[in-house]
Amino acid sequence: MDYSKKAVYFFCTDYEKDEVAPRVLDYLKNNYPLKLSNMKFDNRDIYNYVDENNNLFTYVETDKVLSYDYNKYIPLLNKLFLDYDVAGVVNWHGGEKAPDKILTVHSTGDVIEGIYAPSNPLYLRNLMVSIETNRVKNHLDDFKVMTEGTHWTGTIRGGNVNLIDKYKVPLFDIEIGSTLDSWSNEIAIKTLATSLQDVFSDESPVKTLLCVGGMHFEETFSNIIIDKDYKISVGHVLPNQWLVQGEYDKYEKYDLLKKCVNSINGNIDGIVIHDNLKSAYKNQIKKLAQELNVPTFKHKKLRNPKDLPIW
Repeated sequence: MDYSKKAVYFFCTDYEKDEVAPRVLDYLKNNYPLKLSNMKFDNRDIYNYVDENNNLFTYVETDKVLSYDYNKYIPLLNKLFLDYDVAGVVNWHGGEKAPDKILTVHSTGDVIEGIYAPSNPLYLRNLMVSIETNRVKNHLDDFKVMTEGTHWTGTIRGGNVNLIDKYKVPLFDIEIGSTLDSWSNEIAIKTLATSLQDVFSDESPVKTLLCVGGMHFEETFSNIIIDKDYKISVGHVLPNQWLVQGEYDKYEKYDLLKKCVNSINGNIDGIVIHDNLKSAYKNQIKKLAQELNVPTFKHKKLRNPKDLPIW
């Protein structure tokens, strides 16, 4: 059957490994007319849902968070879901200094090694705008909707980073964080679950930025994406710490920046440089911008989107 668009989402259903995904999937099962597929994914169930616009949404159960075992999962992804338009891993967010009460969507890659999965800025924005809309609608007032530095959770699990770009479908992590109170918050679960079906809600063009420097969570990068008055999104976010560790100031690392841009669907329209980035890194970024013929500007300018040099 021909569908308008196709999205696939993955859910680790083991509460010992993920406190968020099983709750989100249960919400979907209880509130949407999902149909059990006759296919299996690593002997786990697959569910399908077709919306009124003939978009297919596929929900896949997994034994582990998808990124925790790419050695096993990548061949299956390429066998079953290579013709999809977007993919997402629904899971939990945590970390020693992780902010709590957040709903996040981020692109996938390892900045230090310079390996980037495909990213679709339009679909990133659609998800984040929908999550923000539903957050307000559901009176989830103490939560924030944010993006993060581009990363792959398999890295901290000792996964092979060279597998990150071996699945050619844009892949996002979609998370709730960062404590059990947040992971089990029923309104947050509902907010995230109902937003997944809006990934194709807007197909009109979007202005795309590459964000360089700053912290792992930068509110200015997140706020510009969820600003409904301006269609702006982000392809990847390269935090300062990982640029330093990856030695992006060195001439021989310039090609990693080009690889990053090439992994972003469509062309980028500008590069945002955080003020705290040192000059050697800024020089590399400005070289890239000159080669791509796009403007660079400081992150503080994102607070006045109408004045950005991308229009």
